[in-house]
Amino acid sequence: MVTRREFLTAVASSAVALRAGRAAAAAMKLGYAAITWGADIDKAIEDISAVGFRAIQLRGEAFAQYGNRPKALRALLDRYRQTFAVLSSGNLSIDPSREEEMLSMHVQHARFLHDAGGQYLQVIDERPKERPVVPDDYRRLGRLLTELGKRTADAGVPLAYHHHMNSTGEKPQEVRAVLDAADARHVRLLFDVAHYQQGGGDPVAAIREYREWIDVVHLKDVRDAAAPGDRSGGSGGGYEFVELGRGRVDLPGVFAALGDIAFDKWAIVELDRVPDPSGTPRASAEMNKRYLIERARLTVQ
Repeated sequence: MVTRREFLTAVASSAVALRAGRAAAAAMKLGYAAITWGADIDKAIEDISAVGFRAIQLRGEAFAQYGNRPKALRALLDRYRQTFAVLSSGNLSIDPSREEEMLSMHVQHARFLHDAGGQYLQVIDERPKERPVVPDDYRRLGRLLTELGKRTADAGVPLAYHHHMNSTGEKPQEVRAVLDAADARHVRLLFDVAHYQQGGGDPVAAIREYREWIDVVHLKDVRDAAAPGDRSGGSGGGYEFVELGRGRVDLPGVFAALGDIAFDKWAIVELDRVPDPSGTPRASAEMNKRYLIERARLTVQ
């Protein structure tokens, strides 16, 4: 049975978390990721603008469609009052035989991003296949990220490393090992609260731990999924990413932690795919917006 004192303590704690979340809202910049629209970049920009978000994260499809005409993409984003916050540049292999290929590809994307008016280049690494990860893999990835970050900076944009399920930086200790091998002057962290949760970590504690590294946050949620309906992006891991508030990420704690560190950079709402068969990308975006406004008490515009 909950005592009156325990009840009042819980209420007080919730109030503190809410105030901290509101403090974060006053500083951080909100955007929305276009991943659920797939290759339909123009529709994603139109819908995200209509829902009310004023910044966007685009993927490789943007380079495929606008790579030789970045100014056209910039004009389209301007028409819909969208800031180009992040470009997902794809995977970064640590295979030594592919190093120059990897560096060249991502630098090309960085130049495109800069010319299209974008701000951050995101990369995800590829976990070695058919063998376990060894300590030298973390060291090599950290060094490669550092070299890439130097080159993207020369192109006019900073590099953000996105730890991710099924990557070398999947588990909390692996994220730490990668960052320990990287130079924070050239590599920034895109911290994904749901991937960190699914990888076995506490995203609330990690936000405080990596406060000096984080330049971009992915706001998302994750829940367990039965194997037959697993929609975890092909991992077969028995989980699926869902709209905010539908999973097990401690989102009030996340917003409180962001308030504690006075986070004033990009917070991008991301959903890997629409989890409900009858749903649409725009409907999911509306659902995420309602969570931010009604439950997190944030301003979306």
